[in-house]
Amino acid sequence: MKWTYDWLMEYLKTNASADDIANTLTRIGLEVEDLQSPKSPVAARIVECTPHENSDHLHVLRVDDGTGVLRQVVCGAPNARVGLISALATPGCIIDGNEITSGKLRGVLSDGMMCSARELGISDDHSGIIELPENTKIGSDVVNSKIVFDAGITPNRPDYLAVRGIARDLSATGIGQYIEHTDKEFIPVDGSRHVILQTDKCPTYKMIELRNITINPSNLKIASRLKAIGINPKNAPIDATNYVCFDIGQPMHCFDADEVNGNIIVRMAEPDEKFTDLFGNEHTLTENDMVIADETGILALAGVIGGARAATTEKTKNIILESAYFDPVSVRKSAKRLGLSTDASYRYERGIDPTMTGYAAMYALDIITAQCGGVVTSAFAAGTDITASTVLKYNPDLCMKKTGIDIAQDIQRDILVALGYQVDYKNKDWVVVPMPARVDVKIPETIVADLIRIYGYENIATSCKHTTGTARPHNEHEINIKHTLVARGLNECRSFGFGNSKIEQILSDKEIVKIANPITADLDTLRNGLLYGLLTAVSNNEKRGYPNLALFELGTVFDGSMPKQQHTSVCIVRSGLNAPRHWSKRNRDIDIYDVKADLISLFKGQNFTISTENTPLWAHPYRYGALMQGKKKIAEFGQLHPSVAKKMHIKNNVVIAIVDNILNIPKAKYTKNITLSEYQPITRDFAFITDSDMPADKLISVAKSVDNRITNIVVFDAFDMGDGQKSIAFTITIQPTDNMSDVALQELQTNIINVVENKCNARIRDK
Repeated sequence: MKWTYDWLMEYLKTNASADDIANTLTRIGLEVEDLQSPKSPVAARIVECTPHENSDHLHVLRVDDGTGVLRQVVCGAPNARVGLISALATPGCIIDGNEITSGKLRGVLSDGMMCSARELGISDDHSGIIELPENTKIGSDVVNSKIVFDAGITPNRPDYLAVRGIARDLSATGIGQYIEHTDKEFIPVDGSRHVILQTDKCPTYKMIELRNITINPSNLKIASRLKAIGINPKNAPIDATNYVCFDIGQPMHCFDADEVNGNIIVRMAEPDEKFTDLFGNEHTLTENDMVIADETGILALAGVIGGARAATTEKTKNIILESAYFDPVSVRKSAKRLGLSTDASYRYERGIDPTMTGYAAMYALDIITAQCGGVVTSAFAAGTDITASTVLKYNPDLCMKKTGIDIAQDIQRDILVALGYQVDYKNKDWVVVPMPARVDVKIPETIVADLIRIYGYENIATSCKHTTGTARPHNEHEINIKHTLVARGLNECRSFGFGNSKIEQILSDKEIVKIANPITADLDTLRNGLLYGLLTAVSNNEKRGYPNLALFELGTVFDGSMPKQQHTSVCIVRSGLNAPRHWSKRNRDIDIYDVKADLISLFKGQNFTISTENTPLWAHPYRYGALMQGKKKIAEFGQLHPSVAKKMHIKNNVVIAIVDNILNIPKAKYTKNITLSEYQPITRDFAFITDSDMPADKLISVAKSVDNRITNIVVFDAFDMGDGQKSIAFTITIQPTDNMSDVALQELQTNIINVVENKCNARIRDK
């Protein structure tokens, strides 16, 4: 969705900058993906005008643009002359979608471009460069270049597909005041042409026939706004329908009335009926496609695209305006089947404000008659006007119950009113009616979502509350499990609560809980175990050169699709080598006894036996064991099956331990608290040459004293170089406290080198 800053200002009274508006919209849920602030052409006087030596029609101009330095421009306009004030597009300006740059034309430098009225988007005149009045201030903007917003619209917010809807949401944040506009009621006019509805997929249809018009261009405001958002202005009738579509969110269409035979008929297509669209493409329709037709045949594919027959052209003298509500499902199926996506179908598919058809028709009529004249000879309303039908009972306590955020009732009421809700708050349960444009509001939870996003996520405390008002406690048992595993050198991993059905079926024989509408094709189930997420992490890290991993995850897994069919598991995965490089010992591949030791640390004091029977699908058949208490399996460990490793693109050895239900783990109390950083640790290797009698401990202690972000240093190599010198190499681990830039990291490395060299009589080894 694109719109311009000045367009938004018709519905929002504010002094906020475009950047502030973009940031506010992103904060409340409408992500502004791009903000364009193009340079504007300026008024410039031609001071010199000489013929181009290599051309018979070009001139070399010297122009005064108000900067105090004359600018040289090559121009081919026949009206270029000394003393003329015209429009100069300097390098960086965008003209007709192209950025102006400095360059040579036939060997002569041109540092800009003189513009015609058509190139400025003011009119269609392209006979020469525009001639501005003598009193025009040199250096002033000739036209106000449009600041253009471009935002990504989520499917649940079709009201954002209208400038009016965006302004309404912005006003609720306090950034400005919403400007109410009075919409004209649809006024029927008796005429010879009517509308016949033959399908219930079009509950309401408005038609206005306007005769004796003169096709003219749109006014500058509408034309420039449409051009700024990427829609090429054509003529006032067509531009009016496009403008209304973006302004208030109601798609419309304009037919050439002289090409329409008899009444307008809204019906379903006949099987294999042919239809030729505006671009000349022929489509074969089915009985599931809704069409707009007359007594001769199809005029348009309803809600998607108009037809070649009855298209409005420069020769059109009489038009028929269409403003209707079409069933979203019907429009979506037709558009998808035929591979068509238009501004109209994009809106109809998501659901438009069903009450706007009459207002939109009158709005477009006013725009067209102002530019083209004409007389209304027929205005017909078919079907029944749709009114808002969503009425919700909402208890203000629901916000606390669903989010843990305590928002005062008067603040809740003010936010809802600002968003256009009608709120009857006399009783304990409020009666809330959303605006008709908010077709997404069907349940009270949507009201809660609106409250939270406008209240501001940044205003939410880091510790939420229960409905009792007390601080929400952590699950002590889960924290203790995490502390135990972290103490054994494992890092916590967090993955999505979804799984991949193709992988899950080779990991276990548990029930696969399919998702009806997955966010991606690879995450199509509710996860029935934690192993898929951890193996994905191992695979991704291995691809990036980090094969040595020690990870665990504690999280919810699902036994079925019904409420409470879930429990909490813990899974441990180790891969690669058992320890970092060190001078004093050789590393080895991790094995199943490493993860067995992890399990024993969790089951301290517990008696159990080991069983090798009933090997699960994920495990190597001869490298697996289960911890048993009687006939109950409390945990299991083993090596990843080679076939699974191949499927997951894992080359290194991987061993796994799983406690399917953490209630199997005995509860214990720990007093030590561990604060985990949200930033990934960084490792760097150093090698220094120093005196043979210099203790390695001194180098380590000196290096560690350089910065408190250095958490660990391990010597991995040392050897005698002769001549009273030796080499010592070590790895340092840096734990950032914020986002560490490459410059900051290089500065820290340089400090370590300088301090060690100065205090230990050492020098960095560069080979």
